[in-house]
Amino acid sequence: MSVLLAYADRWSCRPGDRIRFMVSGKGAERFDARIVRLRQPRAGRLASPFAPEPIEAPVNGSHPLRWQSIPIGSFAAVPAHPALHPEGSFALALLVWPTTPAGGRQMLAGTWCVASRTGYGLFLDEQGRLEGRIADGEEEVAARADRPLGARRWYRASLVFDRAAGSLEVRAEPLSAHGFDFDRPSSGRVEARLGPIRGPGPFLFAAAQAGPARGPSAWGGIATAFHFNGRLEAPRLVSDACSPETVAELFAEPLPARLATRLIAAWDFAAEIPSETIRDLGPHRLDGVTVNLPTRAVRGARWDGSVQDWTRDPRHYAAIHFHDDDLVDARWEPDLELEVPAQWRSGVYALHLRAGDGEFWVPFFVSPPRGTARSHTAFLAPTATYIAYLNHRSRFASLATELYHGRLLVLDRTDIVFLEHPEMGLSTYDRHRDGSGVCYSSRHRPVQNFRPTGRHWNFNLDLFIIDWLEHVDGDYDVITDEQLHQEGVDLLAPYRVIVTGSHPEYHSKEMLDALEAYLSRGGRLMYMGGNGFYWRIAHHPTRPGVIEVRRAEGGVRTWDAEPGEYYHGFTGEFGGLWRRNARPPQRLVGVGFISQGFDKCSYYRRTEAARDPRAAWMFEGVESEILGRDGILYGGAAGLEIDATDPALGTPAHALVVARSENHSNVYELVSEEVLVPHGASDATLNPAIRAEITFFETPGGGAVWSAGSIAFATALPWNGFDNDLARLTTNVLRRFRDPAPFAMPGERG
Repeated sequence: MSVLLAYADRWSCRPGDRIRFMVSGKGAERFDARIVRLRQPRAGRLASPFAPEPIEAPVNGSHPLRWQSIPIGSFAAVPAHPALHPEGSFALALLVWPTTPAGGRQMLAGTWCVASRTGYGLFLDEQGRLEGRIADGEEEVAARADRPLGARRWYRASLVFDRAAGSLEVRAEPLSAHGFDFDRPSSGRVEARLGPIRGPGPFLFAAAQAGPARGPSAWGGIATAFHFNGRLEAPRLVSDACSPETVAELFAEPLPARLATRLIAAWDFAAEIPSETIRDLGPHRLDGVTVNLPTRAVRGARWDGSVQDWTRDPRHYAAIHFHDDDLVDARWEPDLELEVPAQWRSGVYALHLRAGDGEFWVPFFVSPPRGTARSHTAFLAPTATYIAYLNHRSRFASLATELYHGRLLVLDRTDIVFLEHPEMGLSTYDRHRDGSGVCYSSRHRPVQNFRPTGRHWNFNLDLFIIDWLEHVDGDYDVITDEQLHQEGVDLLAPYRVIVTGSHPEYHSKEMLDALEAYLSRGGRLMYMGGNGFYWRIAHHPTRPGVIEVRRAEGGVRTWDAEPGEYYHGFTGEFGGLWRRNARPPQRLVGVGFISQGFDKCSYYRRTEAARDPRAAWMFEGVESEILGRDGILYGGAAGLEIDATDPALGTPAHALVVARSENHSNVYELVSEEVLVPHGASDATLNPAIRAEITFFETPGGGAVWSAGSIAFATALPWNGFDNDLARLTTNVLRRFRDPAPFAMPGERG
């Protein structure tokens, strides 16, 4: 069986931009590439025929195929320096909070090189016992503590080499408070009479050097089997054979004068938390970098609950949480490069790859030149949401998925390749191997669920909306969330109508501000989905395409943030739901998330408000009182995740609900943020609050908002070749929203 993987260095393109494609595979000597424009998803006989439009491009054709590995796992690295290789006695000490202490040998810190067996290192052994190793290239000595460390508990760990006494000692002192587990110091001491301890490369945290530099890592070969899971804080390196009492003094502030003269390095992980830099306060300023984005802005050993916001006192957050499955960038070499031609129309494109029996898609978006528009309508691709879901592993690994969907899992070849190659990384819906939530996600890696084939969700499902826009007249541009975050309202200003995707769930403050400003200036917004504008995110300060999510204080979520860790490390902003930030989606689009269910979808029934002269124009040519009874996904237009109005959360008083869903199953229950006290009337068969509502309201600037209120809505548009009342209704809205005639507020009418 052939394996084929790929990704692009950018998703958002404009004419003249260069996009690079990284490809990897095995089982074939060459791969075939072609550029296509995507106009619909592959959705079977009930949908539009899947017909990507071939595009002439210089990258089309056959190319050599090679295998490129993915260096998964986070660590921190300090470049090699003579001071890191003491000639005489020395001590290495740090604070450690292991999360998988018995999960195999893990390196905490040091210069140890596995291949040459040189340097020194502080480890956890296979049983979770603290272990120290030193070697001079000829002889190796190891000291091991007598008991394992406990999981998720703080320890002061040290390695002390006393050249004069000829000894190597390791010691772990428990520091954790507010518990009644029996824990006491553990230590181990052996004879060690070695020459100068030298290592060939950098000083590493949470990883060991495997050998000379090779592959995509700038730090040489990393021994992936030695990655550490857990938190490290306040590493100290001194040229002194410290006693246990002296080791404790290494963490004093300020450092005692007698130790300050012996200090080699004192790394402060509380400094520059939003960055990928680690700062050394020692005399040599041995600064380093983090690799693969270990989690920062996490509780350290000092945290006592008195500080909840890391920006107010970073000393309480002076730890870094490393994981053996962190990944921010696969760092592959490019195989193809393309300059986007000026004549390409704005749209959704993809590089389609084939090799042997393997296939892979790499979508990207082409927008008009900055500050211009080629249409009055723009589809806003929810790229932040796509990134949050990339490589959603728990969908396959959790038994709960079959309970949600009421059926066995359905997988295709691409899904299976993903499961066979876990080094492709995780989504923000997953947990790390140590049980902690994944709060970072990046598009700089191959991904399994960003393609026009496979499961109908997010990008794949949004192509139904593209298909509808093509059917109407093909007059639209495509812009992206990433551009919206970077450019703000200026990106939206040239357009009369913004059409969202089916599930625009994740937004930064900059994105929401831009949408609000656009509407206040008379813009028109068609919210084509459900569960939108839900989670607050932060974008990495220097890496485009990398986002952070802190799942704090409520919301439907697969993990929740640790206490005291609700603030984004990238920006210092409070995370969680936009509702918890006093900006619920009802304020922006009239409706907000109320329920979800994955057994079947229902339909809408027109309301009396549909006859209001303010809304009657929507229903021209619409004959039925029932809308969206048929749909490609689970049989209807109203379902999966649905939104409803709520004046208490900001639905405008003049908003009209023109259609409302009904007949949902008991699988649909109130979302957790709606239930303060558990009760027995939380499902749709008993609770009338659970419904999807098609909603319309005017804005003071002459604009308007129309909301579908359902993720499944898009899958009902192409039913019967778009010859259905739901498609007619939606097309009527689009055409009126394109009309420059301003909407009048109800109170402005004569």
